[in-house]
Amino acid sequence: MNAQNDISMKNDEVLRVELEVFRRQHQDLDAAIRALHDSGTADALTLQRLKKQKLHLKDKIAAIEDRLTPDIIA
Repeated sequence: MNAQNDISMKNDEVLRVELEVFRRQHQDLDAAIRALHDSGTADALTLQRLKKQKLHLKDKIAAIEDRLTPDIIA
């Protein structure tokens, strides 16, 4: 496992900054996908690649949110 990508090695402040960056990138990809789809000029491979990147960012966002949100035992 790459230590650079290991969220357990990062402090909460770094994770919050990364979370905001990843959310912004996710929104940007969403807008790009929508624009390409609406224009009708994008090929299927480009759209598929952008959607895959967006899904990868969504997974990163979820992992960081899980790390930052404490488990509450009821």
